[in-house]
Amino acid sequence: MNESGTRSANGVGISAFASYVPAYEVDLADWCEWRGDSWEKVNQVVGTSFRMRSHDENAYTMAATAVLRLIDRHQLDPARIGFLALGTESSTDNSAGAIIVKGMVNDALKARGSAPIARSCEVPEFKHACLGGIYALKAAARYLALDGADRLAVVVSSDVAEYEKNTSGEVTQGAGAVAMLVEANARIATIDLGRAGSASDYRGVDFRKPFLRFMQQQPTALAQPRDFPVFNGKYSTTCYVDEVLAALRETFQRIDGNPADFLRAQGAVFLHRPYLRMAETGLAVSYLLALALGNETDYDELAGYAAEAEVDVEALVQELSTEQELNHPERIADDSYPLATRAARSLRGHRVFQALLTPLGTQAVGQVGNLYTASLPLWLAAGLEQAAAEGRELSGKSLLTIGYGSGDAAEVIPLTLVSGWEKAAAQSGVTEALADAVTLNHENYERLHNGQPVVALASPSVQRFVIDRVGQRNGAADDHGIEYYRLASC
Repeated sequence: MNESGTRSANGVGISAFASYVPAYEVDLADWCEWRGDSWEKVNQVVGTSFRMRSHDENAYTMAATAVLRLIDRHQLDPARIGFLALGTESSTDNSAGAIIVKGMVNDALKARGSAPIARSCEVPEFKHACLGGIYALKAAARYLALDGADRLAVVVSSDVAEYEKNTSGEVTQGAGAVAMLVEANARIATIDLGRAGSASDYRGVDFRKPFLRFMQQQPTALAQPRDFPVFNGKYSTTCYVDEVLAALRETFQRIDGNPADFLRAQGAVFLHRPYLRMAETGLAVSYLLALALGNETDYDELAGYAAEAEVDVEALVQELSTEQELNHPERIADDSYPLATRAARSLRGHRVFQALLTPLGTQAVGQVGNLYTASLPLWLAAGLEQAAAEGRELSGKSLLTIGYGSGDAAEVIPLTLVSGWEKAAAQSGVTEALADAVTLNHENYERLHNGQPVVALASPSVQRFVIDRVGQRNGAADDHGIEYYRLASC
């Protein structure tokens, strides 16, 4: 037990990453021409491009590809895997989940004469918008800390982020999967559950995916639904800020020392990133909260940002420190953090914020778009891979990860890099996963967005799982709608 009275998963943590992103890429400069949008604004707020799944891919196929890569790249013994968790909000089956991923991977392993993942392996699926993968990571750490210490745990986050054309969300699409190896003696970073912070509150109209959306859809050739969410952009940003602040308040209560010093001491801070500016906003308000809860020197620093933003510092402290009631559908246009928003804009121009804003991995994740549950894991993997390549000395340094899922919930999880982390981090494979992108023209973008195959383009050359066919039998051997998969060779 630690000082907070919480069981610590000492030594349990992340040992490896493997990623898969589809080859098909939409250049956002091209997209801006198609839509008549501002490339300068989109580049500053969102990124440079996003990926789209092929018509024969879904969350399960991408997850299985990432898991098989994890096993192969890091020479894992599949028989030791006792926990395989899937985090996704893009399921196409309301019964099965991670077991589908296990089935695909085991078929591939058996086909090459290798041992499969253990029959005794647990296979849960976690769903809570973009936070499902982080919940899965916490569950894996708890599994290893309690009854699975001699086993391996694999957490895979996989999602398809797609929005209707000509909506504000269209520019923030993406697709991909990240698998993480979690074990008792972490080779990259340990997970500190004793100082983790959690928050959740119901937001009825923030971002939802009711089944009613599917009822009038015509199925694609492989019966994949168009998973366009119901969302409210400004309200979603407010909910993101509110939930991150609530989770951080709990973490700040669990740490020893000053919240602002705690944030400044981090080797890097990685947040859920649906797009660049959202993560920057989350980091800015996080630092403002730390100052509001800090000492006299911190208060003076906060007062300086408040003065620049022309807001009252006492009112700002009150706004940051008070839980907000946001579940009012008729008031979704309200700005519940007007003072913090203005102070955050002021803070962004200061050197202290630039020091908090890690450059690690940002160029890589700016190429893939929003990956929902996989957004934070990919940024973490890309950042550590870059840090290893640049020879950064981070052993023993703390990293802060802040996950968020609409609806609403947030998790703050501190990590600590272990000695020798560079070797495993260098093998994360993010750079390799991003290689050989196939840029889509306008016609093929429209086709993929409608669930149709691209034309006059070769299929992706990497080894990946795909949907082979969809069952159509009824009666005693009913398999109507069941997806069947295969491993597509290079």
